[in-house]
This record gives sequence, structure tokens and C-alpha cells, in this order.
Amino acid sequence: MASATKKPATRTRKTSSAKKNGTAKGLKYSKEQYLEWYTLMLRIRRFEERALMSYGQQKIRGFCHVYIGQEAVAAGIESVITKDDGIVTAYRQHGTALGRGVTMKEAMAELYGKATGIVKGKGGSMHFFSKENKYFGGNGIVGAQIPIGTGIAFAEKYNETKNLCVVMFGDGASRQGALWESWNMAMTWKIPALYICENNGYAMGTSVERTSNVTDMSKLGASFEMPSESVDGMDPAAVHEAIERAAKHIRSGKGPYYLEIKTYRYKGHSVSDPAKYREKAEVKEYQDRDPVKMTEKLILDKGLATEDEIKAIKNSVKEEVAEAAKFAEESPWPDGAELYTDNYSAPYPFLT
Repeated sequence: MASATKKPATRTRKTSSAKKNGTAKGLKYSKEQYLEWYTLMLRIRRFEERALMSYGQQKIRGFCHVYIGQEAVAAGIESVITKDDGIVTAYRQHGTALGRGVTMKEAMAELYGKATGIVKGKGGSMHFFSKENKYFGGNGIVGAQIPIGTGIAFAEKYNETKNLCVVMFGDGASRQGALWESWNMAMTWKIPALYICENNGYAMGTSVERTSNVTDMSKLGASFEMPSESVDGMDPAAVHEAIERAAKHIRSGKGPYYLEIKTYRYKGHSVSDPAKYREKAEVKEYQDRDPVKMTEKLILDKGLATEDEIKAIKNSVKEEVAEAAKFAEESPWPDGAELYTDNYSAPYPFLT
């Protein structure tokens, strides 16, 4: 597809083969890779725990959807894609944003509604955005991000780059017509989009089994002949490998790919949800497979790091979270005039 404006990638593309030097210990990946996954997942976990605490103290208001339990998805994505690739997702998005490069300080400040937040305190929990990190939200309307991400991916094809756009949505959004319209266009035009369903089993609060005759959600792409597979979302290595296969397919010009990543949220849909629709035994079953704890255990069991090294990582993350919370609390509120900036183009006839 020709274009007058070509925008080739400018940053070094990741090659996971460079990290596959852990075979001496019977592992597929290097010490550095496992520590990278562990550190990112721990950062997300501790950030979200602090956000819950601040919400309970009424320092954070409005809706808040935490990513606790789903951290392996963000970690596995980030170890494959490049900073030139885009990501767009739904409102359970703090972890995805941190993986992209949004700092804890600007993320926490945004939750507090402060002027130093990633979108100046105007987006809150659900609407992060970072052009610098090619992170396009954080979208509050169920499924609305799917055509947006499809359009971003189309722009990459139009500009003849080798970049892709990761388009993430939950199992509840798979019932939206926007998904089917986007997939039809994406397959017809071979758009470089990686569609990911983070299937945590319950949408807002109703199980997949109660909302659809199709409970194997990896089959959803079949009617479009879209390459699809199901992935263990509690294991960052499994997510990494699936993303790697999908990215290779997409970058070769063959069009989109769909992954159903099976994960689990330990908390309710939002902080106001007591999640009484789930059995305690089911929650415990997933917590026994906790990606943060299991990755830490692997690192220690295989001698990839010592107890002291793990403790140092934990202390560093604890300090980072504390600094982010302090930064958010001490940051100023947005000026009232900011209501109009970045929202309206001048002159806008309906402002008085």
C-alpha cells in the first residue's frame, strides 16, 4: 500500500533469541529475562495494592479496576513487542501502562486526579494516555477501544512500517458488535493488529458460561479464518511465546492474529464489587498459581538470584511505590482553566 508519508521504525527491535541463554539451568530463557518479568509483575502488584489502600482512604475517587492476578499478561507482552508498537486496552489498565513505560509517579498522580498525572488529572483510573510510549488508553466504554486499535494498526500498514498494534479487551467485550466489525475489516485488509482477549472469566460479574454458548473463546476468530490460540495467562513465559508467534505472523504481512489469554482477577470487577459470585476455592486455585510467587520460586529454585537479590528488588519496588504515593499526595490539583485545554480546539463556538 503506497503512501506519501513513510514512517519507518527508529528504535531497536527486540529479539527474544538474545535472551534464550538459560539452557544450562534447563530453562528456555536467561536470568535477565526471568528477573525482568518478575520485577515488572511485582511493580504492578505493589502499585495496585497501594492504589487499593489509597482508595480506602478516599484519596482516590471514582471507578478503579485493579490488575492484581493478571500481571503475567503485561509482562509477557512487553518482552516481545517494541516501543514502536502501539497498545490500546480497556479500563483495567494500570498494569499495561506501567509495562509500556508510564512511570509510577505519573500513574499514581493520575489516580489522585492531580495536575502531574499522565493526562493532567483529567482521566483518572480508566483513561491513561501516553503518546511518547505509544499507549492509547485506557478506554471506559466496553469494546470501544477495539475499532480504535484497528485504526491505529491500519495507520501502520498505510505508512508501510513493520509495527503492529496490540488491541486488548476483556471477555465481556467479546459480545460487542464493534469487535466483529473490526475483525471483518482487519482480515479483509490484512491489518497488522494483535487482538488479545484477557479472559478473566467473569466480565463485570457474570461468568462466560452464563453469557454465551461458546465457552472456548479461542474459537471466536474461526468465522473470520483468523489465526487463533488459547494461552495460559498465569505464566509470563507462555504469554511471551504466544506473543512471539503472533508478532512473527503479523510482521510478515499475513494480517491479524487473535489470542485468548486465560487469566484471573483476584479482586472484584472494581473496588466496589465484593465478588460474591465466585467460590473461595476457585480464587484460591488461581492464587496457588500466582504468577509473581511462581516466578519468584523458579528464580530461587534454579539459582538465578539469591534471597538477598530478591529482597533488594522488593525493597526497590517498595521504595518506588512509596515515592509515587508521596508525589501524588503532594502534587497540586489542576487549575480550573485546564478544563478546556486538550479538550477543545480554538476557536470553539460553544464556549462562552
